Amino acid sequence: MTDPAEKSVCVIIAAKNASETIGLAVASALREAEVAEVVVIDDGSTDGTAIAAAKADDGSGRLIIREFEKNRGPAAARNHAIEISKAPLIGILDADDFFFPGRFAALLAADDWDFVADNIAFVSADTVPDAHARLDHFDAKPRFLDLAAFVEGNISRRGVRRGEIGFLKPLMRRSFLDAHGLRYNEALRLGEDYDLYVRALAHQARYKIIHSCGYGAVVRSDSLSGRHRTEDLRRLYEADRTILAKGGLSSADAAVIRRHEQHIRDRYELRHFLDIKAQSGLLSAAAYALSHPLAVPAIAGGILADKTERFRKQSTTTIAHPGANGLRYLLQAAPE
Repeated sequence: MTDPAEKSVCVIIAAKNASETIGLAVASALREAEVAEVVVIDDGSTDGTAIAAAKADDGSGRLIIREFEKNRGPAAARNHAIEISKAPLIGILDADDFFFPGRFAALLAADDWDFVADNIAFVSADTVPDAHARLDHFDAKPRFLDLAAFVEGNISRRGVRRGEIGFLKPLMRRSFLDAHGLRYNEALRLGEDYDLYVRALAHQARYKIIHSCGYGAVVRSDSLSGRHRTEDLRRLYEADRTILAKGGLSSADAAVIRRHEQHIRDRYELRHFLDIKAQSGLLSAAAYALSHPLAVPAIAGGILADKTERFRKQSTTTIAHPGANGLRYLLQAAPE
């Protein structure tokens, strides 16, 4: 018989200037009976995020709030939360998202995993209050992801937004992370989740997906999650290179990581070219391209794709799969 303590969860919330949304996130986590700790790391906020989080406390003694004096990024915030927490299972919740009631009961129905993730519903900010009533119920249909399938699911296609499988928010076993010395790469401010999961899968992590939905991702026009610096792209493709350099991968796994690295590097080259153009003019940008001939296909292809974007059908920009009740979902699944 499984010790109930082995199914207790620490929910980690890294937050920066999230005073308007953090209350909902904290309350949704504290509502879950399996949650033993909710650790909020205020990552250098200037808007009273920590105060807003404290107002959502339910008095159970499970809420822990720590503040960084300066912003250090989500990877550093999550690593700090992992170090100061104790629960054997670790779940990530973004500061502007929420859990649907009963999420962890569904995730913990079986224990044949090291990472387990469920479906995500995309909810507009103005419909959050009635989202649970509109939630579609899907059959769990559990399946396991290997490294190649996971990485392939993170190579985005133009016109498909936020459809990457890396957007899933798995529950993680602390024992697996500790056994393999796995933590978030604090040099990354983009793709830190992707990098951690790939390294875990390289260590043969059992990554399970169920199609039932327990996570609500709030879609906002001013969301920070879609913004990143050109430098962030460079660090992400270098993280792929680091994984490849360590070796020990099958030829198929190495090949798909190289494809992802090329995909991110192409995005970087285009952004870097456009940055130079904006800062120093077209001649300087052209000089950069001529001095980096391997970057020219990515730059030319990216510019052409951007120019023709307006001619694409609107249907190609859907972010996820439609449900029966007006919500959209990351994973396509048939209703129960």
